Amino acid sequence: MTDLTARKAFWRGYLDCAPFTLIVIPYSTLFGVVARDAGLDLFQTMTMTVLVIAGAAQFTALALLQDNAPVFIALLTALAVNLRMAMYSAALVPHVGHARLGVRALMAYLMVDQAFAVCVKTYEERPDMSPSAKVAYYFGCMMLICPFWYAFTFVGAYVGKAIPAELSLDFALPICFIALTGPLLRSVPHYVAALVSGVSILVFHWVPWNLGIMVAAILAMISGAQTELYLRRRAAKGAA
Repeated sequence: MTDLTARKAFWRGYLDCAPFTLIVIPYSTLFGVVARDAGLDLFQTMTMTVLVIAGAAQFTALALLQDNAPVFIALLTALAVNLRMAMYSAALVPHVGHARLGVRALMAYLMVDQAFAVCVKTYEERPDMSPSAKVAYYFGCMMLICPFWYAFTFVGAYVGKAIPAELSLDFALPICFIALTGPLLRSVPHYVAALVSGVSILVFHWVPWNLGIMVAAILAMISGAQTELYLRRRAAKGAA
């Protein structure tokens, strides 16, 4: 595939992720506001958002620190929330694992839920994409998301309490994950894992320091894996 085609793949990724700016803008602005309310100054807020670049983990860490949870618990829970990135990485290896180490490191740093969801969907629908086009497409997705995330975190942190509470910017968080996970639920194990995670988070909401999230995630992964194993065994038995 020529450089021109790779360039087209980059801009295709850029455009495919454009709708997510409607979610990233209020989401990142909200984080900036919440971080300042939690006691972080402008420099600390921007340092956290640039180094971590993972909204769910950042919100989780802030909430735990505000609840006076030990720093170790805050870090452990934020890490657990971000473990999904390891699964994202494993899913992307067949498509972009050929890239140089430095490129893969940059891709790992830039990875967010939106880019993963859009990339995986496109890679599956376009198996004819060349390796170079897949890498270009990935960076195209991220080159729109990241600048908005940085910029509007700064806006939220700088403006802070001047943003009226009536705007209810927190609507962006659930909408974002619904938009991301909905199209990826394509099989029975997916539905089972989603159902178990939803029920578990309600059942274990009482666990201190939001550790119920970790319990729900573990139960969801186990249930999804066991469901897939059961279906494979049943299919093998039927074929025999």
